[in-house]
Amino acid sequence: MRDKQFKNLDEQMEIFKYKGMTIEDEKYAKDVLLRENYFFLSGYRHLFMQKDNPKHYIEGTTFEELYSLFLFDRQFRNLIFKNLLIVENNAKSIFSYQLSKKYGYKESDYLRPVNFDMSPEKSRQVNDLIKKMKRQIRVNGSQHSATMHYLNNYGYIPLWVLVKVLSFGIISEFFTILKQEDKIAISKIYNIDIENLSNYLSILANYRNVCAHEDILYDNKTQRSINNTVYHTLLGIEKVDGEYTKGKNDLFALLIILRQVLSNEDVKNLILELDRLIENLKYNLHSIEIEKVLERMGFPNNWKEIANIEKRPYNEE
Repeated sequence: MRDKQFKNLDEQMEIFKYKGMTIEDEKYAKDVLLRENYFFLSGYRHLFMQKDNPKHYIEGTTFEELYSLFLFDRQFRNLIFKNLLIVENNAKSIFSYQLSKKYGYKESDYLRPVNFDMSPEKSRQVNDLIKKMKRQIRVNGSQHSATMHYLNNYGYIPLWVLVKVLSFGIISEFFTILKQEDKIAISKIYNIDIENLSNYLSILANYRNVCAHEDILYDNKTQRSINNTVYHTLLGIEKVDGEYTKGKNDLFALLIILRQVLSNEDVKNLILELDRLIENLKYNLHSIEIEKVLERMGFPNNWKEIANIEKRPYNEE
Protein backbone atom coordinates (compact mmCIF):
# COMPACT_ATOMS: atom_id res chain seq x y z
CA MET A 1 0.00 0.00 0.00
CA ARG A 2 1.35 3.42 -0.99
CA ASP A 3 2.01 5.94 1.77
CA LYS A 4 -0.01 9.15 1.78
CA GLN A 5 2.50 11.89 1.08
CA PHE A 6 2.31 15.43 2.43
CA LYS A 7 0.84 17.89 -0.09
CA ASN A 8 1.48 21.62 0.16
CA LEU A 9 -1.29 24.14 -0.51
CA ASP A 10 -0.48 24.47 -4.21
CA GLU A 11 -0.57 20.69 -4.61
CA GLN A 12 -3.87 20.48 -2.75
CA MET A 13 -5.31 23.08 -5.12
CA GLU A 14 -4.11 21.07 -8.10
CA ILE A 15 -5.89 17.97 -6.82
CA PHE A 16 -9.16 19.91 -6.68
CA LYS A 17 -8.61 21.26 -10.19
CA TYR A 18 -7.62 17.85 -11.56
CA LYS A 19 -10.93 16.50 -10.33
CA GLY A 20 -12.84 19.25 -12.13
CA MET A 21 -13.41 21.87 -9.46
CA THR A 22 -13.49 25.55 -10.37
CA ILE A 23 -11.36 27.76 -8.10
CA GLU A 24 -12.04 31.41 -8.81
CA ASP A 25 -9.96 32.98 -6.02
CA GLU A 26 -6.85 30.91 -5.37
CA LYS A 27 -5.55 33.15 -2.58
CA TYR A 28 -8.84 32.79 -0.73
CA ALA A 29 -8.89 29.02 -1.30
CA LYS A 30 -5.34 28.61 0.03
CA ASP A 31 -6.21 30.60 3.13
CA VAL A 32 -9.25 28.38 3.75
CA LEU A 33 -7.23 25.20 3.22
CA LEU A 34 -4.58 26.37 5.65
CA ARG A 35 -7.13 27.17 8.35
CA GLU A 36 -9.63 24.37 7.80
CA ASN A 37 -7.56 21.37 6.61
CA TYR A 38 -7.82 19.79 3.15
CA PHE A 39 -8.80 16.42 4.61
CA PHE A 40 -11.72 17.83 6.61
CA LEU A 41 -12.95 19.98 3.76
CA SER A 42 -12.80 17.23 1.14
CA GLY A 43 -14.99 15.12 3.43
CA TYR A 44 -17.91 17.18 2.10
CA ARG A 45 -17.19 16.44 -1.57
CA HIS A 46 -19.59 13.53 -2.07
CA LEU A 47 -22.72 15.54 -2.97
CA PHE A 48 -20.72 17.35 -5.65
CA MET A 49 -19.31 14.27 -7.40
CA GLN A 50 -20.62 12.91 -10.70
CA LYS A 51 -22.71 9.74 -10.43
CA ASP A 52 -21.01 7.98 -13.32
CA ASN A 53 -17.57 9.28 -12.37
CA PRO A 54 -17.45 9.56 -8.55
CA LYS A 55 -13.87 10.85 -8.58
CA HIS A 56 -14.80 13.88 -10.67
CA TYR A 57 -16.80 16.93 -9.62
CA ILE A 58 -20.06 17.91 -11.29
CA GLU A 59 -19.37 20.48 -13.98
CA GLY A 60 -19.44 23.99 -12.52
CA THR A 61 -18.73 22.96 -8.93
CA THR A 62 -16.79 25.72 -7.19
CA PHE A 63 -14.54 25.73 -4.17
CA GLU A 64 -16.88 28.26 -2.57
CA GLU A 65 -19.77 25.79 -2.81
CA LEU A 66 -17.80 23.06 -1.09
CA TYR A 67 -16.78 25.47 1.64
CA SER A 68 -20.39 26.65 2.00
CA LEU A 69 -21.51 23.10 2.77
CA PHE A 70 -18.63 22.77 5.23
CA LEU A 71 -19.68 25.99 7.00
CA PHE A 72 -23.33 24.99 6.96
CA ASP A 73 -22.49 21.75 8.71
CA ARG A 74 -20.41 23.60 11.32
CA GLN A 75 -23.28 26.00 12.04
CA PHE A 76 -25.80 23.16 12.00
CA ARG A 77 -23.62 21.17 14.39
CA ASN A 78 -23.36 24.17 16.75
CA LEU A 79 -27.13 24.62 16.66
CA ILE A 80 -27.81 20.98 17.42
CA PHE A 81 -25.15 20.94 20.12
CA LYS A 82 -26.73 23.96 21.80
CA ASN A 83 -30.07 22.17 21.95
CA LEU A 84 -28.55 18.88 23.05
CA LEU A 85 -27.02 20.71 26.02
CA ILE A 86 -30.53 21.87 26.95
CA VAL A 87 -31.79 18.29 26.74
CA GLU A 88 -28.82 17.03 28.75
CA ASN A 89 -29.36 19.61 31.49
CA ASN A 90 -33.09 18.80 31.62
CA ALA A 91 -32.40 15.07 31.93
CA LYS A 92 -29.84 15.60 34.70
CA SER A 93 -32.27 17.84 36.60
CA ILE A 94 -35.21 15.42 36.24
CA PHE A 95 -33.18 12.34 37.15
CA SER A 96 -31.51 13.92 40.18
CA TYR A 97 -34.79 15.36 41.47
CA GLN A 98 -36.73 12.11 41.20
CA LEU A 99 -34.01 9.93 42.71
CA SER A 100 -32.93 12.34 45.45
CA LYS A 101 -36.55 12.66 46.55
CA LYS A 102 -36.82 8.89 46.87
CA TYR A 103 -33.37 7.69 47.91
CA GLY A 104 -31.71 10.61 49.70
CA TYR A 105 -29.08 13.23 48.95
CA LYS A 106 -25.86 11.55 50.13
CA GLU A 107 -23.94 9.31 47.73
CA SER A 108 -23.88 6.63 50.44
CA ASP A 109 -27.68 6.61 50.14
CA TYR A 110 -28.49 7.20 46.47
CA LEU A 111 -25.68 5.00 45.09
CA ARG A 112 -26.67 1.87 46.98
CA PRO A 113 -27.05 -1.08 44.56
CA VAL A 114 -30.45 -2.00 46.06
CA ASN A 115 -31.84 1.26 44.63
CA PHE A 116 -31.41 -0.12 41.12
CA ASP A 117 -32.50 -3.05 38.98
CA MET A 118 -30.49 -5.90 40.52
CA SER A 119 -31.91 -8.63 38.28
CA PRO A 120 -29.29 -11.19 37.15
CA GLU A 121 -28.99 -9.60 33.70
CA LYS A 122 -28.53 -6.09 35.12
CA SER A 123 -26.53 -6.52 38.33
CA ARG A 124 -23.10 -6.36 36.70
CA GLN A 125 -24.03 -3.22 34.76
CA VAL A 126 -25.38 -1.64 37.96
CA ASN A 127 -22.15 -2.29 39.86
CA ASP A 128 -20.01 -1.06 36.95
CA LEU A 129 -21.98 2.18 36.61
CA ILE A 130 -21.92 2.85 40.35
CA LYS A 131 -18.12 2.46 40.20
CA LYS A 132 -17.96 4.97 37.33
CA MET A 133 -20.00 7.49 39.30
CA LYS A 134 -17.92 7.03 42.46
CA ARG A 135 -14.80 7.52 40.35
CA GLN A 136 -16.23 10.81 39.13
CA ILE A 137 -16.68 11.85 42.75
CA ARG A 138 -13.03 11.05 43.50
CA VAL A 139 -11.72 12.73 40.35
CA ASN A 140 -13.87 15.86 40.50
CA GLY A 141 -14.10 16.21 44.26
CA SER A 142 -11.01 18.38 44.36
CA GLN A 143 -11.17 19.79 40.81
CA HIS A 144 -14.71 20.99 40.20
CA SER A 145 -15.83 24.00 42.24
CA ALA A 146 -19.32 22.69 43.01
CA THR A 147 -18.26 19.21 44.10
CA MET A 148 -15.31 20.62 46.06
CA HIS A 149 -17.64 23.02 47.87
CA TYR A 150 -19.95 20.22 49.03
CA LEU A 151 -17.12 17.88 50.01
CA ASN A 152 -15.29 20.56 51.99
CA ASN A 153 -18.37 21.95 53.72
CA TYR A 154 -20.68 18.95 54.06
CA GLY A 155 -18.58 15.85 53.42
CA TYR A 156 -20.80 14.51 50.64
CA ILE A 157 -21.93 15.34 47.09
CA PRO A 158 -25.69 15.43 46.40
CA LEU A 159 -26.87 13.80 43.19
CA TRP A 160 -28.07 17.16 41.84
CA VAL A 161 -24.46 18.35 42.05
CA LEU A 162 -22.85 15.10 40.91
CA VAL A 163 -24.81 15.08 37.64
CA LYS A 164 -22.99 18.25 36.65
CA VAL A 165 -19.79 16.26 36.09
CA LEU A 166 -21.40 13.14 34.59
CA SER A 167 -21.36 12.65 30.82
CA PHE A 168 -24.57 12.38 28.83
CA GLY A 169 -23.49 8.81 28.03
CA ILE A 170 -23.49 7.90 31.72
CA ILE A 171 -26.87 9.62 32.21
CA SER A 172 -28.25 7.63 29.26
CA GLU A 173 -26.96 4.36 30.72
CA PHE A 174 -28.14 5.39 34.19
CA PHE A 175 -31.75 5.30 33.00
CA THR A 176 -31.41 1.68 31.85
CA ILE A 177 -30.46 0.41 35.34
CA LEU A 178 -33.25 2.13 37.27
CA LYS A 179 -36.02 0.16 38.92
CA GLN A 180 -39.16 -0.12 36.83
CA GLU A 181 -41.16 2.24 39.05
CA ASP A 182 -38.46 4.91 38.72
CA LYS A 183 -38.37 4.51 34.94
CA ILE A 184 -42.14 4.90 34.88
CA ALA A 185 -42.02 8.08 36.99
CA ILE A 186 -39.41 9.69 34.73
CA SER A 187 -41.12 8.53 31.52
CA LYS A 188 -44.38 10.15 32.66
CA ILE A 189 -42.60 13.50 32.96
CA TYR A 190 -41.45 13.20 29.35
CA ASN A 191 -44.77 11.66 28.22
CA ILE A 192 -42.72 9.00 26.40
CA ASP A 193 -42.84 5.29 27.10
CA ILE A 194 -39.86 3.60 28.76
CA GLU A 195 -38.53 1.67 25.77
CA ASN A 196 -38.52 4.67 23.48
CA LEU A 197 -37.15 7.10 26.07
CA SER A 198 -34.23 4.73 26.65
CA ASN A 199 -33.62 4.64 22.90
CA TYR A 200 -33.90 8.44 22.68
CA LEU A 201 -31.31 9.03 25.38
CA SER A 202 -28.81 6.69 23.75
CA ILE A 203 -29.22 8.36 20.34
CA LEU A 204 -28.98 11.85 21.85
CA ALA A 205 -25.81 10.92 23.74
CA ASN A 206 -24.31 9.61 20.49
CA TYR A 207 -25.12 12.85 18.66
CA ARG A 208 -23.66 14.87 21.50
CA ASN A 209 -20.36 13.07 20.91
CA VAL A 210 -20.59 13.67 17.15
CA CYS A 211 -21.07 17.39 17.76
CA ALA A 212 -18.43 17.67 20.50
CA HIS A 213 -15.80 16.00 18.28
CA GLU A 214 -16.79 18.12 15.24
CA ASP A 215 -17.53 15.12 13.04
CA ILE A 216 -19.58 15.53 9.85
CA LEU A 217 -23.18 15.80 10.99
CA TYR A 218 -25.54 16.55 8.12
CA ASP A 219 -25.48 13.03 6.63
CA ASN A 220 -24.83 11.12 9.84
CA LYS A 221 -26.74 7.87 10.30
CA THR A 222 -27.15 6.08 13.62
CA GLN A 223 -27.08 2.34 14.22
CA ARG A 224 -30.28 2.65 16.24
CA SER A 225 -33.58 3.53 14.58
CA ILE A 226 -36.55 5.18 16.23
CA ASN A 227 -40.02 3.69 16.17
CA ASN A 228 -42.76 5.08 13.94
CA THR A 229 -44.39 8.22 15.34
CA VAL A 230 -47.34 10.49 14.73
CA TYR A 231 -44.90 12.88 13.04
CA HIS A 232 -44.12 10.33 10.34
CA THR A 233 -47.85 9.90 9.73
CA LEU A 234 -48.96 13.53 9.78
CA LEU A 235 -46.07 14.71 7.61
CA GLY A 236 -46.96 12.05 5.03
CA ILE A 237 -43.47 10.57 4.88
CA GLU A 238 -43.17 8.04 2.08
CA LYS A 239 -43.13 4.33 2.83
CA VAL A 240 -41.34 1.60 0.86
CA ASP A 241 -42.16 -2.02 1.67
CA GLY A 242 -44.02 -0.81 4.74
CA GLU A 243 -41.08 1.16 6.14
CA TYR A 244 -40.71 4.94 6.31
CA THR A 245 -37.90 6.20 4.09
CA LYS A 246 -37.07 9.19 6.28
CA GLY A 247 -36.99 9.95 9.97
CA LYS A 248 -35.76 6.58 11.21
CA ASN A 249 -31.97 6.76 11.75
CA ASP A 250 -31.11 10.05 10.05
CA LEU A 251 -31.04 13.72 11.03
CA PHE A 252 -34.80 14.03 10.71
CA ALA A 253 -35.13 11.24 13.27
CA LEU A 254 -33.01 13.42 15.55
CA LEU A 255 -35.35 16.35 14.87
CA ILE A 256 -38.33 14.14 15.80
CA ILE A 257 -36.61 13.24 19.06
CA LEU A 258 -35.84 16.87 19.85
CA ARG A 259 -39.48 17.74 19.10
CA GLN A 260 -40.47 15.29 21.82
CA VAL A 261 -38.02 16.30 24.55
CA LEU A 262 -37.64 20.07 24.10
CA SER A 263 -40.17 22.71 25.07
CA ASN A 264 -42.42 24.16 22.36
CA GLU A 265 -40.51 27.44 22.48
CA ASP A 266 -37.13 25.75 22.13
CA VAL A 267 -38.40 23.72 19.18
CA LYS A 268 -39.73 26.78 17.38
CA ASN A 269 -36.43 28.58 17.88
CA LEU A 270 -34.56 25.54 16.61
CA ILE A 271 -36.70 25.35 13.46
CA LEU A 272 -36.34 29.08 12.78
CA GLU A 273 -32.55 29.00 13.14
CA LEU A 274 -32.22 25.85 11.06
CA ASP A 275 -34.42 27.30 8.33
CA ARG A 276 -32.14 30.34 8.12
CA LEU A 277 -29.08 28.10 7.81
CA ILE A 278 -30.68 26.07 5.03
CA GLU A 279 -31.80 29.18 3.14
CA ASN A 280 -28.29 30.61 3.36
CA LEU A 281 -26.80 27.38 2.01
CA LYS A 282 -29.39 27.32 -0.77
CA TYR A 283 -28.27 30.79 -1.86
CA ASN A 284 -24.65 29.65 -2.07
CA LEU A 285 -25.26 26.45 -4.04
CA HIS A 286 -25.15 26.51 -7.85
CA SER A 287 -24.06 23.12 -9.17
CA ILE A 288 -26.53 21.16 -7.01
CA GLU A 289 -29.98 21.87 -5.57
CA ILE A 290 -30.66 22.30 -1.85
CA GLU A 291 -33.02 19.31 -2.10
CA LYS A 292 -29.98 17.10 -2.57
CA VAL A 293 -28.66 18.19 0.81
CA LEU A 294 -32.06 17.79 2.49
CA GLU A 295 -32.38 14.30 1.01
CA ARG A 296 -29.03 13.32 2.52
CA MET A 297 -30.20 14.70 5.88
CA GLY A 298 -33.41 12.66 5.64
CA PHE A 299 -35.57 15.82 5.69
CA PRO A 300 -38.94 15.73 3.89
CA ASN A 301 -39.93 18.85 1.93
CA ASN A 302 -42.42 19.86 4.65
CA TRP A 303 -39.95 19.34 7.52
CA LYS A 304 -40.69 22.74 9.10
CA GLU A 305 -44.28 21.70 9.84
CA ILE A 306 -43.06 19.46 12.65
CA ALA A 307 -42.99 22.52 14.93
CA ASN A 308 -46.75 23.01 14.41
CA ILE A 309 -47.75 19.45 15.32
CA GLU A 310 -48.94 19.19 18.90
CA LYS A 311 -46.90 16.91 21.12
CA ARG A 312 -48.40 13.44 21.44
CA PRO A 313 -47.47 10.30 23.35
CA TYR A 314 -44.68 8.61 21.41
CA ASN A 315 -46.66 5.48 20.52
CA GLU A 316 -49.68 7.37 19.22
CA GLU A 317 -49.80 7.10 15.45
